[in-house]
Amino acid sequence: MRLKTKIQLFTSLFMLLLVLLINTSVYYAFNKISTNSELDQLSTQVNTLVETLNSNPEIPKSDLLEAFLPENGMIRIYQENEEQPITVLTKQIEYQDLFGEFTTQESREIVKRENEANFATISKPIIWSNGEVVTLQVSEQLTLLGDTMTTLSYVLIVASVIMLIPTIVAGIVLSRFLLHPIRELTQTMKENTRQGNWNKINLQNQSQDELYEMEKTFNEMIDQLKDSFEKQAIFVSDASHELKTPIAIVKSYAQLVQRQGDEHPEVIVESIETIDLEADRMQKLVEQMLSLAESKDTQMDQEIELNQLSAATVKTFEGAYEREVLLEHQANPIYVKGNEAQVQQIIYILIDNAIKYSDDRIEIITYKNKDNAVLQVIDKGQGIPKEEQKHIFSRFYRIDKARGRDTGGTGLGLAIAQTISHAHQGDLTVMSKQGEGSRFMLKLPLFTKDD
Repeated sequence: MRLKTKIQLFTSLFMLLLVLLINTSVYYAFNKISTNSELDQLSTQVNTLVETLNSNPEIPKSDLLEAFLPENGMIRIYQENEEQPITVLTKQIEYQDLFGEFTTQESREIVKRENEANFATISKPIIWSNGEVVTLQVSEQLTLLGDTMTTLSYVLIVASVIMLIPTIVAGIVLSRFLLHPIRELTQTMKENTRQGNWNKINLQNQSQDELYEMEKTFNEMIDQLKDSFEKQAIFVSDASHELKTPIAIVKSYAQLVQRQGDEHPEVIVESIETIDLEADRMQKLVEQMLSLAESKDTQMDQEIELNQLSAATVKTFEGAYEREVLLEHQANPIYVKGNEAQVQQIIYILIDNAIKYSDDRIEIITYKNKDNAVLQVIDKGQGIPKEEQKHIFSRFYRIDKARGRDTGGTGLGLAIAQTISHAHQGDLTVMSKQGEGSRFMLKLPLFTKDD
């Protein structure tokens, strides 16, 4: 069953039950009130009749009873120990089979008969002319009330139908209002699936309700999917482009060995060295590209002491490159929170970058600045032209001379470092002047370590 049908069916059935409940309550309440009113009215007439009988003993009782006889009713007098009434007054012979008996208590009741209007009956003990106690029973058929109730039932049925018509119309309108955004969402999803588009839903002039939030969330999801897809496409394109050159070099040297290796042994040595270098470069390129493409590390709650981490990284470079790397830091520890391996990777990239593009001493400085932990890596290399500085954090970007392929760089290191810094709610910037060197500055939020 379609959702539209469910909404219409639910609203119609709910309103039908509600109308039936209300109309039934109205019908029985009106019937109860009207019946009590008829009984009250008949009881007043009986009391008047009794008073008239008592106050006019000289007038024959049969004459007084005849005067108070209801148009559609009957008056009977029952004597004790007598099953049949001693007096019966009625204009309708068929009324005489109405049940009656002697009683010493006043009563009032509604007598129901099949296929006929109900009777209102009042029974009242009185003192008869011979001094005995008899029962005066006055009955009146509620013909007018029966006709009124029949008319009321017709009116309520018609009113119910009239009320159901706008309810059905309202259900149709409501279903269209609720289902239009869903149909639009479904259609957009189908178009995106079939045609490979990134269509979004137009949110202009829409009320800020749950349906709006659903469509807004869908648009945000489309943006994220599009961004992820584009990054994936760029990654594949970049990988194929960057790996093409070293693969071609390896293949060329392998073919060179195949052609000239037997006659020229020095070609074999040269080719093996070149192949080994290109293999290392491909390995490093793949590792860096994967590092850049992977999502944020889930373990981001490690307590990291920046001074110790910087010292350990500097020690590694001093032993490997025999370069002077000066570390300057404050006496007090500096704590940040995040993934220790990733933060160390930033420091590694910045120092490696400084070693590649300078021959002088490299300085590492760590300190606190307000709510940030700051790490600076300073080199005295060629520097970066001002117009190039805004591009150096882009993937695979190289400056023609200072950062060419002959240095062994892939153009991914600084992009990886910037990505990691953003994942740690930090930032990586550069200040450089051509011919004087560069200063890279990493800022990370300080973490207050509990004592």
